[in-house]
Amino acid sequence: MATLLYRLGRGALRRRRLVVALWLVVLVVAGLAAATLRGPTASNFTMPGTESQRALDLLAEQFPAASGATGTIAVKAPGDGQLASPEGQAVVQELVQQASTLPGVVGAVDPFQVGAVSPDGRYALVQVQFATGADGVSDEQRTAYEEVGAAAEAKGWQVAPGGEVLGGEPEIGSTEALGVLVAAIVLIITFGSLVAAGMTMLNALIGVGVGMAGLFALSGVIELTSTAPILALMLGLAVGIDYSLFITSRHRQNLLDGLSPEEAVGRAVGTAGSAVVFAGATVVIALAGLAVVNIPFLTVMGFAAAGTVTVAVLVAITLQPALLGFAGLRVLPRRLRSVAADSASAGDVALVDGPDVNDRPSVGNAPNEDRSSFGFRWARLVTRFRVPVILLSLLGLGLLALPTPDMRLALPDPSTAAVGSPARVASDLTTEGFGPGFTGRLAVVVAGDTPQATSAAVPQVTALLQRTENVLAVAPAQVSPDGRTALLGVVPKTGPTDEATETMVHEIRGSVGGIRDADVLLTGATAVGIDVSEKLSDALPTYLLLVVGLSVLLLMLVFRSLLVPIKAALGFLLTVAATFGITVAVFQQGHLADLVGLDTPAPLISFLPILLIGILFGLAMDYEVFLVSRMREDFVHGESARQATISGMGHGARVVTAAALIMISVFGGFVFLEDPVIKSMGFALAVGVAIDAFVVRMTIVPAVMSLLGDRAWWLPRWLSRVLPNVDIEGEGLRNHLTERTPTRV
Repeated sequence: MATLLYRLGRGALRRRRLVVALWLVVLVVAGLAAATLRGPTASNFTMPGTESQRALDLLAEQFPAASGATGTIAVKAPGDGQLASPEGQAVVQELVQQASTLPGVVGAVDPFQVGAVSPDGRYALVQVQFATGADGVSDEQRTAYEEVGAAAEAKGWQVAPGGEVLGGEPEIGSTEALGVLVAAIVLIITFGSLVAAGMTMLNALIGVGVGMAGLFALSGVIELTSTAPILALMLGLAVGIDYSLFITSRHRQNLLDGLSPEEAVGRAVGTAGSAVVFAGATVVIALAGLAVVNIPFLTVMGFAAAGTVTVAVLVAITLQPALLGFAGLRVLPRRLRSVAADSASAGDVALVDGPDVNDRPSVGNAPNEDRSSFGFRWARLVTRFRVPVILLSLLGLGLLALPTPDMRLALPDPSTAAVGSPARVASDLTTEGFGPGFTGRLAVVVAGDTPQATSAAVPQVTALLQRTENVLAVAPAQVSPDGRTALLGVVPKTGPTDEATETMVHEIRGSVGGIRDADVLLTGATAVGIDVSEKLSDALPTYLLLVVGLSVLLLMLVFRSLLVPIKAALGFLLTVAATFGITVAVFQQGHLADLVGLDTPAPLISFLPILLIGILFGLAMDYEVFLVSRMREDFVHGESARQATISGMGHGARVVTAAALIMISVFGGFVFLEDPVIKSMGFALAVGVAIDAFVVRMTIVPAVMSLLGDRAWWLPRWLSRVLPNVDIEGEGLRNHLTERTPTRV
């Protein structure tokens, strides 16, 4: 692979105008396709096979009038008892009339007719039924719904439209651009060159543009959840900048070592590009592996993010060499350009006798490496005190992981939305007037083969529901026109994400399961959230085992070692446990929540743990390969195990530090979004990268490698013969260059 990439890098530089032109054409075509073919994103999380989804499907088939999205308009009078006055009733009637005539609305229910008025006569709830599901409600219809009640508000009343219909796509604004700005600053400091930093950033942005445009172009035929494009953007930006950083760093070192620009690019793509391809492949495999969980919306999210990562890899190994060809020596700081030019013109560096082609990318300032840099000093310190370092690191990560067993998963509900948002205002007003259960009402579907069977089952179901603990009220049944399907509303005493509500859902399903001659199914947003969370929780151990097993196999191929992959997998588990612990402490338990702008602590979004595992796996393997491959190379070439560890850390520490800081900056930029789901995803990924890069890979790994010594590279002979040679270290490239006729630069 290294030899193939070496030729690809040289070819891209030679034909740089063509390569740049082709990528620009791809960007324009993808952009036009996105503008013309883009479809709406989905805000619902369907889960085929669950009881709640079967109930929704049944309603859509037999009772379509009740299968659309619902809205709830919370009304608060200026004073107690005013709803009962003629003026108050007139205000409510006007609201009901206005809501029932909105575009896309089937009808609105008078709260006085169904008893949706608080005992103090100050609060009322107007139920609004839409013809389609929440994803079928247009932006114009949603805007019209949100504007209901303007006349009442002018009279001093408070009107807050809410409900599932308000679900929309999170907006990307200027706050997350701060992460990109910080990443640019890191690049400038790392390279000491605006040209190198700007080129790396431009390369990554082009890749993200192509990936996102392609994703939106496909959204017309593939249903994307509203969080899928955000995840793809978040990950595509981070890995795109990092992958370009690796190749540019190696190219700069090659120039300083006296290689011509063409040869420097070829070797950079052949060596650093191999690491980039491997790292990208691990991320893609982990994300695509989400399909084994068999959850449609999660599968789409995984493939969407995997697509942007694939584009980032392709851009890094083709467009980046072309841009480096245009830059020439300007990719170096001014003070080093003359050094590189003099070294090249001196003709004292032979291609086959030059620096080891298997050197990992590093940002050096001169051909003679500086072993007094921080990376070397840190490595010597860690290896000297390896046992205390390992123990202290494990203790620290263990303490961070303590909240992990308390982790609870749920889908977001309006009570956890950003303060001041329409959904949150309506939720708070409903809770204030009626209690938290009214924000998470459930629906029980009773379906019989005949109207008589359904009619006989409804009283039995109602009685069982009323006897269930934590049920506050059961609404009268609504019956379909053919009489075969009935819908009963259930109001719990507790909120949608409370443990008591989850227990109540299971008790209801257990009690109504014995009803004869009719199917009784429980659904509603709260029930859907519980079903989705439970299915994802059940799939989490299987997926974690898959990812850990995959990491062991891949690293065994790369390092041809048994203990190094096991050590890497255990380090990954430490990263995941500590990351979960911190995220639970902040977002679920509320510790230091103000620092991240979190208004209301709540259970973690259901798919966060499984997504976090998939993404962190790829990034962890990236840093592992980057650091440990140089250790292995120096060990194979005769250095002691301890010295090889120090050398690998010394050469890779600066680039890994820069790469990690860029990842943290990009992910951290999404913490400033108001949407709590995106906020938690950005926070967890930023924290996970920080822990894995700085604690696990740059502290525990060198300490353990030093402790293992020569045993770290042991591999049974029979296994060595079975494993294929993937040439991630560039041995094939080394032989290729050795066989060439020595050519002076």
